Amino acid sequence: MLDGLDDIDWARLGHAYGVADDVPGQLRALLSPDATTRDEALGELYGNVFHQGNRFEASAYAVPFLLEMLTDPATPDPASVLGLLSALAVGYDEGVLPDGFPVAEYRRAAEGGRALLAAKPPPWAGSDETQKEYVEYLYVESLSRADQGRLWAYVALATYDAVRVGVPVFRALLGHSDADVRLVATYLLAWFPEEAEGSVSALARALDAASGVAATPGEVATMLVSSGLLGAAPDVGWLTDARPLVRWAAAIGRARVLGAAADPATVSELVGWASAASGEAPAEPPEGEWVPFLGGDLGGYAALALRQLGPRHADRAFDALLDRLPTVSGERSLTALGVALPLAFPDGPATAGTAADALTPRQRRLAEELSRSTGPWLIDGEQFGNVTELVGGYGLPGTREEMRAYLARTP
Repeated sequence: MLDGLDDIDWARLGHAYGVADDVPGQLRALLSPDATTRDEALGELYGNVFHQGNRFEASAYAVPFLLEMLTDPATPDPASVLGLLSALAVGYDEGVLPDGFPVAEYRRAAEGGRALLAAKPPPWAGSDETQKEYVEYLYVESLSRADQGRLWAYVALATYDAVRVGVPVFRALLGHSDADVRLVATYLLAWFPEEAEGSVSALARALDAASGVAATPGEVATMLVSSGLLGAAPDVGWLTDARPLVRWAAAIGRARVLGAAADPATVSELVGWASAASGEAPAEPPEGEWVPFLGGDLGGYAALALRQLGPRHADRAFDALLDRLPTVSGERSLTALGVALPLAFPDGPATAGTAADALTPRQRRLAEELSRSTGPWLIDGEQFGNVTELVGGYGLPGTREEMRAYLARTP
């Protein structure tokens, strides 16, 4: 296995920390019989070829060897390999949900990026950390903002296309004996709309087989969401399934395909999950009841899906989100606010100096909820700068204390 790994000039390729000549050893370590060795190698790969959601020149070159591992039954932890491939393909999925991976946009954005990457000088190498990435940094900074965008879009797209080659492998893994492998393979198929026809058929067969193999609710739910992301609406009958997670997934998938034409049952299911009443999954879901999308944030994904229902359901969606806000913090508050703020400010941010009594009723309600609720402002007990930036971007005060003072102020 891994024939040809040493034929690649890894020293010419760059990753997040400079020269990518450590990648071959890390790939080989994924095949180690020792779990600790594998875990360390996986962490190193996440750090260098997928650093903070970014892909690099070396990322696409690593993918074929990861795919090869999946075809060998002797690979010790195929589910972890699949997880790394999904990250390399799309980055963090909150950036592409609820609509799916915008591959056509990436292909347009990447035009001209290949030539820009080819002109890049060799990456930093050596022991002087003060010079780390210096050569590449100067090159990238010498480009216009538009060319930087083309370059990085091409790098991401090249990695995505390298993973796309593995779609037939992912389909085959839907029948794997390991439930974790089946789950992540199902999740991976969701991100390749250009392969939708074959993948939807494979997912439909897997769903038919699921009843006979006692598939977990998480597996069935992931199949339904992936099908929806590929353009196939789950059958309305899934909305009456006895398993709440399956009903959630059916509504998510149907909203993705039907949009504003979604039926009342789909809308009601989504609204219920987006509210605090049933939208907050436990910190540790029961065995077999976890889905990979949005890190398992069921209520957050339902909130994102509300955007697909259009203005006709905006009032119900907004009410659900206000009900949810006091129950969330950290990344989950970002998700909820990312939907609630545009609903409150459909015409864009408030102008500077807008008085509290000049806010619309919906804007006022949101501001008042944020003034009452501590959680949405915090991450790990500290002020969450991303929330401050997001809320402030709409012309509102960026902390709870400032929001309370703003609302108490009289003209």
